Parts: sequence; C-alpha cells; structure tokens
Amino acid sequence: MDKLIIKKSMNLSGEVMISGAKNAALPIICAGILTKNTLKLTNVPHLKDIQTLMALLQQLGVTVKFSNSQMEITADNIHNTVAPYELVKQMRASILVLGPLLARFGEAKVSLPGGCAIGARPVDIHIRGLEAMGAEIKIEHGYIVAKAHKLKGAKITMETVTVTGTENLLMAASLADGVTILENCALEPEVTDLANCLVSMGAKIDGIGTGTLTIHGVLELHEAHHEIISDRIEAGTYMIAAAITQGNVTLKNLNTNIMGSVIDSLKLSGAEIKLDGTNLNIQMRNKPHHVNVSTAPYPDFPTDMQAQYMVLNTIAEGISTITENIFENRYMHVSELVRMGAKININGNVATITGVPYLTGAKVMATDLRASASLVLAGLVANGETLIDRIYHLDRGYENMEAKLIKLGANISRVT
Repeated sequence: MDKLIIKKSMNLSGEVMISGAKNAALPIICAGILTKNTLKLTNVPHLKDIQTLMALLQQLGVTVKFSNSQMEITADNIHNTVAPYELVKQMRASILVLGPLLARFGEAKVSLPGGCAIGARPVDIHIRGLEAMGAEIKIEHGYIVAKAHKLKGAKITMETVTVTGTENLLMAASLADGVTILENCALEPEVTDLANCLVSMGAKIDGIGTGTLTIHGVLELHEAHHEIISDRIEAGTYMIAAAITQGNVTLKNLNTNIMGSVIDSLKLSGAEIKLDGTNLNIQMRNKPHHVNVSTAPYPDFPTDMQAQYMVLNTIAEGISTITENIFENRYMHVSELVRMGAKININGNVATITGVPYLTGAKVMATDLRASASLVLAGLVANGETLIDRIYHLDRGYENMEAKLIKLGANISRVT
C-alpha cells in the first residue's frame, strides 16, 4: 500500500494545471448509457474513481476508450443491466447508472452504494423520484431492483437538496415520456455541466443553473462532444496550499466563476488573489488570519473544502469555528490533525480551532478523500516529517497531486 512522505515546504511558487472535475465527469460518463451513439469527452481527469466507473460500464457492455484526458463512450451493445456490489462498493457515484439504465432499457439492478465513510447519504430521494415517474422499485439483498415499461414525466419536489439525486432524475427524465419538473434541484456547477452535456446530446431542458429544471422527454439522444469543467475542489486545495505556505501560485485552466465562496474566504484570511481569464494567482505574504467557515450547498462554502480550510485555521492566529452542515461524520481528519499538534475541539457539528505557531510531523492515516488532502496540506507546514498512510483515498480524486506539488517546490514523495 502506497504512502506519502512530506517534509516542511514553505513558500510554494509556480504554476499548477487544474484537471477536469471528478464530480462532473462521473455523471457525464454515466450519461453515455442514454444513447447508442458515441459520447466524446475531453478534459477527463485520470483518477481511480474514473477507472472504477469505466470498469462498471464495461461490465454492462459499454465500450470505453480513454487516453490523454479524452474519452469515448459507446453504449450500443449493452447486454447487462446489473451493477454489482464488488464495483459499486468502491464508489458511491456508481448509483448514477440507475437512472440511465432504467430510462433506456426499462430495468436496472444496482447495488446500494459505498464510497467515503463521511456519513449517511441515503438514496431515498432517487428511488421516490423514479417511482413518481412510474418505476416499480424493490430493495432486495442489498440491491435496488427497478423496472419500468416506460418512464413517465412527473412533478417531483426533492425534500432536501441532493446532487446525485438531481443528476439521476435529470438523466432519467431526458428519455421519459412527457414533461418532468424537478424542484429543489442542486445548483452545483457539476449539475449544470451534466445538463449542458445532455442538451448537446439532444435533451430538452429548461431552467439550467436554477433550482427548478423542466425536462421535455425525447425518444432518443444522439452523439455529442463535451468538455468537462475544471475541478473547483482541486483548485481550492492548491489555493490553500499556497496560502498556508505563504506562497505565490498561479492556477491555470480554471473556471473562476464557480470559485466565489472559496475566493472570498481566502481573501478574508489575508491572501491576495488576482483573476485573469482562466488563470488565478494567489499570494500570501504573511501568516494567515483565522476565518470562520460554515458549509452549505452551492454557491455557499463547499463541504468538500472543509477539511482543507481547517488546516489553514490550525496555524492562523486566534480562535475560529468551522460548522459542518452537510455530513454528520466529516470530522474524522480532526484526530489526525491533533496528532500533528493542532488544537481542535468538536461540539456537535461545530469545530473550534485555536491557532498554534506550528504543526509537527507525525504518522497519520487518511480516512476519506478530502481528509487525505487536508493531511497533505498539514504536512507541508509541519516541522519534521509527516507520513500519510492509506492514500488510495487521495488517488480517487486528485490527479498527480504529488507531482503537481513537487513542481511548486514541495518536498513530497510516494513510497510503496
């Protein structure tokens, strides 16, 4: 099992190329199931999660070609509508094959999902939405078993905002008979990217980018070409790396329009940020100021940046709070940061952080994807050497992270 060894690395500087967004690529790849024609994608990141989804689609009979961030998906020979536990357990996003399979083939059997252990993320909303569209669904032996002769348009109000729920129902509605109205939709840019891809495939969708999506079902979708948006969470992680090391880093290939809440919080911490088209420069001349952060659905501060921002507050002057409003079990990185000298107290969903002069290197263990990133960041500013175990989590969502950090001047290496 691979591990990362990191030594203190201040004043990171240089340029880093931001990859395509994992959370946009996964549902868009699943959208390839909706047509027998080829869906061509560019700016696809090379990640473990992408490889897992490719393996799942290939088991269904989908032809997938992937090289140099370009992918071609052809689902003209699907012979299997079962997504097995062995693959689905590795990645929660596998649930996104449910809507497309059911819409196009009238049946699907999908294992209940796994993925990061950051709290309960039930699929009830997916199921109730599909049932409202006429599907018959049972839970049998850990599988969602769904059948529908033909999905019908319906008005569906999701009781809570759910990204994957919105995506699953949006894809299913694209081939449904009649008009589907989805209310209380997630506003995340990754949802918008999926909707734009579906439109390029021939779907008829009104209200893209809003909380209400109206989908006029079509008989079939056709071939298309789509470029995946840049990864705002990866970008935010490297922005934190620059800020905590008092560095000067330029991020390239970035959609700055979807970075608002992270940019605002880092400006409050004392960072100087300049935008130039698809480039962003961040420079931190002094020790960061502490900033209180509260996570919420887009466009507010993302839960996927909570762990990384906590690292900044651990070395900032003063006392700060971070409130996690999305997942109830997303503070598993706290105990590892405490091992490195951080002063953090948890009370319910609120973490109170007292800044310390410095962190110290230690042996730590990654517990989920974003926790992994937070430990890498902590290692950059910790005195001595930090060894991070179980970094397979990191490989699920960050493309060549150590190589990108090394290019910025970090002292980091991977060992087996």
